[in-house]
Amino acid sequence: MTKRYIGAAMPGPKTPANAPAAKNSDDQRIAKMLARAGVASRREIERMIAEGRIALNGVVIETPATLLPSLDGVTVDGNPVQAAEAARLFLYHKPAGLLVTERDPHGRPTIYDRLPKGLPRVVPVGRLDLNTEGLLLLTTDGGLKRQLELPATGVERAYRARAYGNVTQAQLEELIEGVEIDGVRYGSIDANMERRTGANVWIELVLTEGKNREVRRVLEYLGLQVSRLIRTRYGPFVLGDLPPGTVGEVRGHDIDSFRANPTRKDLPQPARKREHAIRPVAPRAATPRREPERPSVRPAKPARPVKAKEPRQRADGTLAVRSTGARADRARSHRATSGDASARPAGRPTRGPAGGRGKPGARPPRSRK
Repeated sequence: MTKRYIGAAMPGPKTPANAPAAKNSDDQRIAKMLARAGVASRREIERMIAEGRIALNGVVIETPATLLPSLDGVTVDGNPVQAAEAARLFLYHKPAGLLVTERDPHGRPTIYDRLPKGLPRVVPVGRLDLNTEGLLLLTTDGGLKRQLELPATGVERAYRARAYGNVTQAQLEELIEGVEIDGVRYGSIDANMERRTGANVWIELVLTEGKNREVRRVLEYLGLQVSRLIRTRYGPFVLGDLPPGTVGEVRGHDIDSFRANPTRKDLPQPARKREHAIRPVAPRAATPRREPERPSVRPAKPARPVKAKEPRQRADGTLAVRSTGARADRARSHRATSGDASARPAGRPTRGPAGGRGKPGARPPRSRK
């Protein structure tokens, strides 16, 4: 028997609970908003919703497509979610040998195993291969990540590659028109030879796409074997002298300048904060200020008394006293023993019989024949 409704419209199909409401200009998907708030990645949030861990005003949310104007009333595991903070951007000097992923099923090390402590939840902008090193951008904002990654934005990526083999500058300049390799079309690449060291060559490349292993495949297409690949710049953000394995934070007004003009290259360098802004260090206890000590005046030591040496007595009973004129003393002693008390001045030698100088009683000199 068919039911009839009089004076009322017939009911339509039932609307499932938590179905997306009519979209307003300010409404966003809950998975996107939670990812921007730093709760987890969108894929992880979808798993959390499927497990019933996310609720709105006490009602469990069933679909990640739920549209909300804000995160008011949203809880994760019973804890309220705070609104998303201002976007933050970090520069990370990725060493070779690390995967750009949150976890690896084979147990290989990832960037999250080596990032310094104290960072908020960040997601990488683009990817770098296992053996590629250099600048990797990390951000807390999904919208900023998408703006940096989209080829339509025109953000440049600069690399330095060391490769083995022979190549000419003319071959590198042909890449400006793009190239197709194994059915994959690669866009314009500005490549220039930097220098040649033996059988190796250093090449600088600037491109606006970020396809998987793009630089390596293009150089292998030219007959080169890449042995080292370094990303040196991503848009206006440069690697600079950032040591490997360390992180620097981009200033907030530089992020605003990039969002206003993504293709600009004139940001002041280095466009990053000091590393201590990421690694908080416990403040040192304030040491009391010490007044400069006045130099202590030591009392002068008393002069040591000088003992006069007693004269030594000779065997004949006389005293051996030496004055300042030793020669005069010897002459005086000689006169005293010989009994000659002449009035000649002291210290003047006597003359011999021949008129020459010498001691009294000395033998006269021989005459020359």
